[in-house]
Amino acid sequence: ETEPLTSKKDVSDCSKGEDCKENGLLVRTPKSALRLVEDGNKVHPSQGDKGEAAQISNGYSGVQSSVPCNGEQQLMELEDRETWSKKIDFLLSVIGYAVDLGNVWRFPYICYQNGGGAFLIPYTIMAIFGGIPLFYMELALGQYHRNGCISIWRKICPIFKGIGFAICIIDLYVASYYNTIMAWAFYYLISSFTAELPWTSCTNPWNTGNCTNYFSKDNVSWSLHSTSPAEEFYTRQVLQVHRSNGLDDLGGISWQLTLCLLLIFTIVYFSIWKGVKTSGKVVWVTATFPYIILFILLVRGATLPGAWRGVLYYLKPDWQKLLATEVWVDAAAQIFFSLGPGFGVLLAYASYNKFHNNCYQDALVTSTVNCLTSFVSGFVIFTVLGYMAEMRNEDVSEVAKDTGPSLLFITYAEAIANMPASTFFAIIFFLMLLTLGLDSTFAGLEGVITGVLDEFPHVWGKRRELFVLGLTIVCFLGSLATLTFGGAYVVKLFEEYATGPAVLTVVFLEAVAVSWFYGITQFCNDVKEMLGSAPGWYWRVCWVAISPLFLLFVTCSFLSHPPELRLFDYDYPYWTTVVGYCIGTSSIIFIPIYMVYRLVVTPGTLKERILKSITPETATEIPFGDIRMNAV
Repeated sequence: ETEPLTSKKDVSDCSKGEDCKENGLLVRTPKSALRLVEDGNKVHPSQGDKGEAAQISNGYSGVQSSVPCNGEQQLMELEDRETWSKKIDFLLSVIGYAVDLGNVWRFPYICYQNGGGAFLIPYTIMAIFGGIPLFYMELALGQYHRNGCISIWRKICPIFKGIGFAICIIDLYVASYYNTIMAWAFYYLISSFTAELPWTSCTNPWNTGNCTNYFSKDNVSWSLHSTSPAEEFYTRQVLQVHRSNGLDDLGGISWQLTLCLLLIFTIVYFSIWKGVKTSGKVVWVTATFPYIILFILLVRGATLPGAWRGVLYYLKPDWQKLLATEVWVDAAAQIFFSLGPGFGVLLAYASYNKFHNNCYQDALVTSTVNCLTSFVSGFVIFTVLGYMAEMRNEDVSEVAKDTGPSLLFITYAEAIANMPASTFFAIIFFLMLLTLGLDSTFAGLEGVITGVLDEFPHVWGKRRELFVLGLTIVCFLGSLATLTFGGAYVVKLFEEYATGPAVLTVVFLEAVAVSWFYGITQFCNDVKEMLGSAPGWYWRVCWVAISPLFLLFVTCSFLSHPPELRLFDYDYPYWTTVVGYCIGTSSIIFIPIYMVYRLVVTPGTLKERILKSITPETATEIPFGDIRMNAV
């Protein structure tokens, strides 16, 4: 019989095995009657039978006692955790996080490198069996347990708590270089407010004798050493890499980029300092604006001469590429980094949901929107690549010499500069890049903020604004190396090593901890309690075996064949690979360190220590008004 928890049912008789309400808190135990601590908002453990504290599946903490419940009860709700103002705020925040700069430049250039349309096949397979199940798992975990990436492990498998600390370090690494790419976009945005875009001609102070403008009306010959005005603006004016000799001589700090980054962090701070109530409103702009711009750029790109060549290259599959292992590795890596499990963001955002929110539907909607955005962005980029190939009289595969951000800041910027109404298209394009990056930064920092505030509520619980200020300052100072003249080399090093293998390792261990230690049956029961139905066999098989195997495959492939880094004309020396691995290891090292620490401080024999360390410590608490319970 289903009974609302707020009903005034007589609870004076609490016999063995029945549910009991007192002071607004519900406790259920299979063995004995329970006593509730008479506290306004929180449940406190009894000093009695600590060994058999009930683990309540509906989210309430129970404490065993031999004292029966009797007398008139006063109902009082638990202190509510902050929640999203509207469901759409949550969806836009998750979409804004998942749809980032990587959808616009990482997906097209990885697709470009791996034979165009052939890449879509492994990408779809990896999404169905790897990315989406993990995306769904993190949303469900965060929504059920209502904790950030650190403290949630007390309720799942305490010995894996080091995963939470590793996630926070990875997020800080990402914030130290990801926002610098936005600073580049912001510099371009400011430079676009001119009648003639500065990367249109070869008559600027930063141009060299190799600058060749093949869009000019004069007949020009494109030689092996020729460089376009857009390339020289990007490398010599924005980045100023010519003033650096490499990672061993980064040179000075660019004050222009420093001011751009300072302004970006200021916007970030005032968007997230009050919590999801404020950031949930900001994403109405930052998450929707890019789609308007993408549509405008798609229509414009489709009308350019030669656009069909790019689309043909994008969609025509090269079946031989499917036999190459690196294509499948790139597909798996792209879907994981695009959807974003392992960064603590999905846990944090979902923890602010209502208990019975349909996170299954949310996972399917947001992941599908993300993948479709990547696909459509490919058309936006490839139509312009076809246009560039037509102008240069070259093959599409020869157009972009440098991959990564260069695809946007050189190739796409150059195409925009030679369109009618170039100033308008440049402004909206770089404004789109800024909005794409901002909501991803909001999310990444919120993952750290929620994790730390939930773990140390007595220290930072009432000082969120101060903690967020300190965090943004730390991220800004950590970004200084990327603001130097050789900062682009640092960005690429961090991008390849600081996040790649570390995030894959974190998500692999997270999937193992939930599926094998917490138990796939228990996890599915949790989902059933929230949604009313348990996940099917497809999800169970993916969580237990397929997704972890995919992650293990990608991680091993990366470690066995580390990428040979090259940017512009600079080949990264061998010692930078060692530095890169050290950076990546510096985050995941917290996982084994905490495991050892946990086993050392836990009393008992080795077997007892292990059992205690893999057994959930605490149950989950949720407000009364958010649940009905089946009374047995």
